[in-house]
Amino acid sequence: MSDNAPAPSLYAAREPIFPKRVSGHYRNLKWIIMAVTLGIYYLLPWIRWDRGDALPDQAVLLDLAGRRFYFFWIEIWPHEFYFVAGLLIMAGLGLFLFTSALGRVWCGYACPQTVWTDLFIAVERWVEGDRNARLRLHRQKKWDLRKARLNITKWTLWLLIGLATGGAWVFYFADAPTLARDLVTLNAAPVAYITMAILTGTTFLFGGFAREQICNYACPWPRIQAAMMDEDTLTVAYRPWRGEPRKHHVPEGETQGDCIDCMACVNVCPAGIDIRDGQQLECITCALCIDACDDIMAKIGKPRGLIDYMALTDEHSERAGNAPKPIIKHILRPRTILYTALWAAVGFALVFALFIRSDLELTVAPVRNPTFVTLSDGSIRNTYDVRLRNKTADPQTMRLSVKGHPAIRLQLEGSIYQAVDVAADATFLQRVYLVAPNGSDPAITDSTGVRIWVETLGGGDRAYRDTTFNGRVQQ
Repeated sequence: MSDNAPAPSLYAAREPIFPKRVSGHYRNLKWIIMAVTLGIYYLLPWIRWDRGDALPDQAVLLDLAGRRFYFFWIEIWPHEFYFVAGLLIMAGLGLFLFTSALGRVWCGYACPQTVWTDLFIAVERWVEGDRNARLRLHRQKKWDLRKARLNITKWTLWLLIGLATGGAWVFYFADAPTLARDLVTLNAAPVAYITMAILTGTTFLFGGFAREQICNYACPWPRIQAAMMDEDTLTVAYRPWRGEPRKHHVPEGETQGDCIDCMACVNVCPAGIDIRDGQQLECITCALCIDACDDIMAKIGKPRGLIDYMALTDEHSERAGNAPKPIIKHILRPRTILYTALWAAVGFALVFALFIRSDLELTVAPVRNPTFVTLSDGSIRNTYDVRLRNKTADPQTMRLSVKGHPAIRLQLEGSIYQAVDVAADATFLQRVYLVAPNGSDPAITDSTGVRIWVETLGGGDRAYRDTTFNGRVQQ
């Protein structure tokens, strides 16, 4: 190389991908999943759920100010975050299970990046036309009125979708109708506008321009998935033993496989890869290449399945002239059974914990400064901060009592009674004194175990916490 020659660039600019329209079983399945997932995302905050006068009536609400998570009839308090952690564990195990059985099926059908990119491509196709029309517009270097009009229309629709995406997200954190009115009248909190602006911008950029680059470079899952897959995992693959050698036209006397090298599978791929080159990191197993290939096979009178969902073990069997394994045997194997068992175990534990939890809870925190106080009559007094939780939709009157030593008596600060009123769906901090008179019999030791009880008057719910009473009463 000459000393004056420019150094080769290590950066290759992205070549835009313009997937061709395709129809078929898997494309229809993707349309259905897109409609369902987007419908849930956009409409869920507007579903109402009657919880009573004291509680919000939004079915799904992440109330950060009130430190609550509402999901239809379920209410999660801050100290119950293990429910959220359990759901995240189930989501992870579910991802492992589906990847082990069907490869990157999550990426191809339900990942938000895939769903919104699919929607943006549909808008782009509606505005500019199918693949060839979009390619011509892209290669047109000179901007004229038509190119400007098409691009402005497309970008405007993308921005509206991004705005709806950011708007739907903030509705999960506040009452949707109230927040919508405040947003329109410019009375909403600044964080709502900032969040909407960020999500609008990222949706516009990721779905409109970055697209497959998010999957290839930003998402770690393509690099992790290999650990979840084995030779029995079903994934999109090409049958070279049937398709090769591939040719457009076959001279007389030469042999040809079923593949006519029409490039239909490449032209419909949203990642821009050629599945005939084998499995690649960029492939999201969306199966659009299967629809495209099956359509071509039908037109030339060949059987479908040149490109299909298959496993490595199927390749070995078919090359040997044997029938592939039934699909159920690919799915039901030790790895997937283990993931299913773990997933079900976590789910059962969460459901069990949800049904056994009480609507009444308390925590007891002894005040240690000082550990105890000796009163003028020789009695010993310990102080505790008791936090009462009323998880019901109605106010409750709660009575406190103590068990453990017959001489110890319970007193409430600021009240001559042993009962307090706790508002609906609220906590109440009450200072409690335990007093042991001088000359208690049997004698109280330096550390005596006691149990503080709380029960709702009329409701019958009860809860308790064990603690200790400190200080020796003189005899």
